[in-house]
Amino acid sequence: MPKPQKNILVIDVGGTHIKFLATGQKEPVKVPSGPKMTAKKMVKLVLDATRSWNYSVVSIGYPAPVVHGHPLSEPHNLGGGWVGFDFRRAFGRPVKLVNDAAMQALGIYHGGRMLFLGLGTGLGSAMIVDGILEPMEVAHLPYKKGRTYEDYLGLRGLERMGKKKWRRYVSRIAEQLKIALEAEYVVLGGGNAKLLKSLPSGCRRGDNLTAFTGGFRLWDEPAEQASWNRGHRPESSKQTN
Repeated sequence: MPKPQKNILVIDVGGTHIKFLATGQKEPVKVPSGPKMTAKKMVKLVLDATRSWNYSVVSIGYPAPVVHGHPLSEPHNLGGGWVGFDFRRAFGRPVKLVNDAAMQALGIYHGGRMLFLGLGTGLGSAMIVDGILEPMEVAHLPYKKGRTYEDYLGLRGLERMGKKKWRRYVSRIAEQLKIALEAEYVVLGGGNAKLLKSLPSGCRRGDNLTAFTGGFRLWDEPAEQASWNRGHRPESSKQTN
């Protein structure tokens, strides 16, 4: 007998907004977050807004490192109380929690070796190799002049250098990381990806809405995972450096 299909609620937690969408709903709901948004407040807000929705499991994209489904540290741009919070108990349903960049990466993955870079307030990163998702913390690694990768590609870098110079660093760093990590293609996502006039060789533009696709995919059965892993790589992945 086939297993019943799961109805999934996906929550994308951000520093300025929280967005959520469930199976059967047409449009995501978007609400402000900010430095006063605690884990407890987020759950109450979502439960109140989705009272009439039908879902049996929950996926959460979290804007900080996650290990074995648990937040490793508090998010920089939100309130406290996230580390150690019992999301399963609060929602009353099974919950899968992953880094937000990893969830967006999973949603746009088309097979092979893909590197994802999320250009937003900070710098999100993840890699997927033959269907295996590996969240990364490239953001806080030193890059040059005493600054990190996030200092160049995040919002601070954009404001410090201006769009033209920032775009050059996006192109340069994307190419360097693609070579170093032997990625077949790079996806540039996050809210600031829209500021790129052209894409570096071997790169494609992401879409924040793919975070919801990634949240749905977190609950896929192994056979379904194999099918999206066999997907065709984007044309941009065939470009050479």
